[in-house]
Amino acid sequence: MELWLLLILLAFFTYFIIKRSVTSITTTPVWLLWLVMMTPALVWSGWALIQGEDTPMPLVLAIAPFIVCPLLYWLLIQKGRRDVTPVNPQAAQATPQAAAANPLPTLDEKSVARPITKEEEAELRNCFPWGIYYLQNIEYRPQAVICRGKLRSNPEVAYKTVRENVEGEFGDRFFLIFQESFSGKPFFALVPNPQAQAAAKGDTTPVTRPALALALLLITLFTTTVAGVWLAGISPEQVQSDPSVLLRGLPYAFSLMAILSIHELGHYVVALLYKMRTTLPYFIPIPFFLGTFGAFIQMRSPVPNRKALFDVGIAGPLAGLVVTLPLLIWGLAHSSVVPLSDASGILTLESLNPRFSFLLTVLSKLALGSQLTAGMAINLHPVGIAGYIGLVVTAFNLMPVGQLDGGHIVHAMFGQKTGATIGQITRVLVLVLALIHPDLLLWAIILLFMPVLDEPALNDVSELNNWRDVCGLLALAFLIAMLLPVPGTVVQWLNI
Repeated sequence: MELWLLLILLAFFTYFIIKRSVTSITTTPVWLLWLVMMTPALVWSGWALIQGEDTPMPLVLAIAPFIVCPLLYWLLIQKGRRDVTPVNPQAAQATPQAAAANPLPTLDEKSVARPITKEEEAELRNCFPWGIYYLQNIEYRPQAVICRGKLRSNPEVAYKTVRENVEGEFGDRFFLIFQESFSGKPFFALVPNPQAQAAAKGDTTPVTRPALALALLLITLFTTTVAGVWLAGISPEQVQSDPSVLLRGLPYAFSLMAILSIHELGHYVVALLYKMRTTLPYFIPIPFFLGTFGAFIQMRSPVPNRKALFDVGIAGPLAGLVVTLPLLIWGLAHSSVVPLSDASGILTLESLNPRFSFLLTVLSKLALGSQLTAGMAINLHPVGIAGYIGLVVTAFNLMPVGQLDGGHIVHAMFGQKTGATIGQITRVLVLVLALIHPDLLLWAIILLFMPVLDEPALNDVSELNNWRDVCGLLALAFLIAMLLPVPGTVVQWLNI
């Protein structure tokens, strides 16, 4: 049953990620791409169901799907690749970076929609003081104007000066993006402001939908309560005969909802402080497994700079940990110990082996003390389950890949290009770690589907200050402490 639940979760996330990441660049059917990338999981699951989990899989069968399927996935995307430049204003924000990496040939003016007129070009050139940013040439692309030159001042001063000049000439008609090309040369780009376009058309659709957010919150509270009852070992027959036993699911439900809510509110509050338009946190209820797929918010305006990107990215995990750690320690302290068995593992909540994680091992020993000794596992209390899920969710979000919180953090710390490189390395390392701990295979596959290139901030050149860099390194250290197993010397010292 556990295997089927993992397979369903993997199928859901795989389809969602593929649909979000590649439908705009290829005409290949999503279901076909999904089937190709699900093939390794289907092969391994089929082997486990037919031959049994204890029967070792042939090395060729274990490795070949990881080699063949990503290659086939890439070929299918290339076969159906769209040969058009996206005109969606939100997608246009990524166009300058792609243009910098793959310059297009010069086109006739009639074949390219000029975002500005020739008369406005002269006004645009005047927006770049030669002592701040020496403008050398202007390139026109659909939905974007690329301004290339040489930076002659501090990046923050340059962006502030040019932005004020552009706003003075064009109002809120454009977003001004300042970022580095793959060759490391800063350039400016003007892309249409969809908010201004919507306002001009009289579109007053609200960003926040309190009724929807509240409805999803209440539904998720119910589904997590039902899941909490199941995790507490109460059968459906007991619930039918005595509905009041549903109250025993509330400790798990309230704990998990508090962790997820505080995490998303951390993002939400910091985004509001930077005057970014964002939705309220929306929960995703499911009527089985853990009762929810989590919660999310959507940014409806660009991130102003790398400092804002860092602060919004780290605020969620930091706020979530403030709630997660006390709940986890309390839940562990009220959990019971059971003999370690072959069934014990990362996902076995009634017989959790904490030794796969240095951080979880230390917290477990701190909470359980002398009860947790060598050869013992943990039967988690419902609150401990919620805290454990919160810890796992935080660790996954801190993965420095793409648009995860960790991806935003490394992008803000090291820049977009270096952040993407770190993301590629992380995906490989997690894949290697999954060979040691097969329970991490779900993480490895999800990360494999995620784009590693994070969207740029408006000012993507100005760097962070020292204390933000330190906070970012501490966040990555937390991730490492969560993923790496406890060393043998620590096991002996703690007598676990």
